Amino acid sequence: MFFVTHKQFFLGIAVTVVIASVFLIATLGLRLGIDFTGGALTEVAYQTAPAKEVLTERLDRLGLGGYSLRETIDEQGRDGYLLRTRDLSEDERARVAEALVQEGSGGEVARYTSIGPVIGQELKDKAVWAIAGVSLVIILYVAFAFSGVSYPVGSWIYGVITILALLHDVLVPTAAMVLLGYFFGVEADVLFVTALLAVLGYSVNDTIVVFDRVRENLVKYRKEKKVKVTSSDGLQREEVHYTLLKPFEEIVGISLSETLMRSINTSVTTLIALGALYFFGGEVTRTFSLILIIGVIAGTYSSICIANPLLVHIAQRKLDKERVAS
Repeated sequence: MFFVTHKQFFLGIAVTVVIASVFLIATLGLRLGIDFTGGALTEVAYQTAPAKEVLTERLDRLGLGGYSLRETIDEQGRDGYLLRTRDLSEDERARVAEALVQEGSGGEVARYTSIGPVIGQELKDKAVWAIAGVSLVIILYVAFAFSGVSYPVGSWIYGVITILALLHDVLVPTAAMVLLGYFFGVEADVLFVTALLAVLGYSVNDTIVVFDRVRENLVKYRKEKKVKVTSSDGLQREEVHYTLLKPFEEIVGISLSETLMRSINTSVTTLIALGALYFFGGEVTRTFSLILIIGVIAGTYSSICIANPLLVHIAQRKLDKERVAS
């Protein structure tokens, strides 16, 4: 199989992408939304929106401190602005609303949200624990499910490779979110975390489907031999040794070939649905759908070009060490 034969090339691309993603996240950082930092979010919609400079001039007179103002379109297709500030008192909130709606025509406050910093930190902690918990459960489940095929690599290796692939699938959309925040002011909110969890579920399902076919073919292309072994205390026990009828690399290649079209078809149909959500959905779900699109593409790549080539690479290293030791 092409992806297995040229595994060094595809793994090299993955390592480069991961390093670049980590660099972007570490240097630029995520632009966290109000859900995580606390503060107030005011959205105003107009029939005819005023210029941004006009609103900025009025807001500067209110002494709000640091704030961000960016253009937006509400679910009814009206032009408007999204104002993010520190937490406001009732008097400040009224003065901000007055300053915003007096300009332009048909202005009204469409949404106002206030979240304290304590709640924001709690949401941030829960998001981290949710992702970590999902990863741990995946490792345990995969190790249990593949306990019947512990040769030439242990069943837990499948779980570790799955998590490594998921790490790639999380870092890529996170780095994309960093770039969106840096260039367009897009903020990471609870929907972003939801998108990451959805990507985790999608990606692990795709990877497990291929690994499951590897498991089936390992059982199909192996010969079982029972050997009696005497332990140091003189007790005899029976061990089962397996010999593969085909090279492990070939078995993985066959498994990948048998599931390749399934993975591609699933990804394409998912991308069509997400594309429709991105282009025809509301402003609220646009970033959510974009992160999912990037995550699905990254997940498809990792399932085909990372998980299986990495599995073959680890198996070959283990077999090489066994040959040297013998």
